[in-house]
Amino acid sequence: MTIFGLPLLVIGVSLLSLLAIGGVLYALFYGAIENEQTVNRRMSKIKVAQTDSRSKKAAADKVMDTQKRRKAIADTLTDFDEKSKDRQKRIKNPALKEQIQQAGLKIEMRTFYIYSIVVGVVFAIGAFFIGMPLYLVPGVFFAGAFGLPRWIVSMLRKRRMAKFMDEFPNSLDIIVRAIKSGLPLNDGLRLIAAEAKEPVRSEFRRIVESQQLGLSTPEACARMYESMPLSEANFFAIVIQIQAQAGGNLSEALGNLSKVLRARKTMKSKIAAMSMEAKASAGIIGSLPPVVVLLIYLSSPGYIITLFTTDTGLLILGVSAVWMSIGVFVMRQMINFEV
Repeated sequence: MTIFGLPLLVIGVSLLSLLAIGGVLYALFYGAIENEQTVNRRMSKIKVAQTDSRSKKAAADKVMDTQKRRKAIADTLTDFDEKSKDRQKRIKNPALKEQIQQAGLKIEMRTFYIYSIVVGVVFAIGAFFIGMPLYLVPGVFFAGAFGLPRWIVSMLRKRRMAKFMDEFPNSLDIIVRAIKSGLPLNDGLRLIAAEAKEPVRSEFRRIVESQQLGLSTPEACARMYESMPLSEANFFAIVIQIQAQAGGNLSEALGNLSKVLRARKTMKSKIAAMSMEAKASAGIIGSLPPVVVLLIYLSSPGYIITLFTTDTGLLILGVSAVWMSIGVFVMRQMINFEV
């Protein structure tokens, strides 16, 4: 029996031979193929393990860097807060010399005391010539010598702080634009010290002069809070301190600070507008008694003059003045809001 012209026996023997040869080859190369596959599987596992290890290490390093940065920022804030508390204890009740400096007055303490005594003497002489009793003249002298000059210094100090707050956000915007244009922070500070309006220019000039004397930028900026005791100046010093210790985008931080300061100013303006009615009412109530006394004196001087010429009347005036002062102080505290 033949298939395709070949005997069936020959075909069977050929097939068996091929199967035998295939089996021998498979037996010879099976170990090598299995070893290669095992090696490939192990290499794949090693690569996956290395990739996972690198990813885990990168994630762990990132978390560690974040934790270190947070810890550095927290330590910086804690240290700065302790220093700020020490400064605030001294700044809340500044000495007269510091108040004069914060008011922008360039006079010596000796000159200030001389002017105060002169004002007190003028007030005492004026009170004596208008017929005030002699036992009240020393009180007028002390009011003129120690009250009026200090009140003027306090008024000038508050006015200078208000001018500083009006210009400070604009100066921060200029520093932000300078940093974004590639200039270092010190050049931005010098730019404000040379081109800004007063009193911002004077305060930043002190910062530049402190740097020239060897102080670091954070320390020089922190000193501005002593000469300009405003929370806004303290915020600026904190931002510079954090950036110096922990790094970060300084232009973005100062830009956010500028936005916060403008928002605070807007809020203060809104509160001032809302409390204006209460202030007007307090002013009317406080000015009503002296206005009534003046009108009675103009219409019936003989009726009211007894209040100023007798001891009992003067005592009543003194007690009334004390109670009026207490009432005005209480009303002022009720309508004085801080933001």
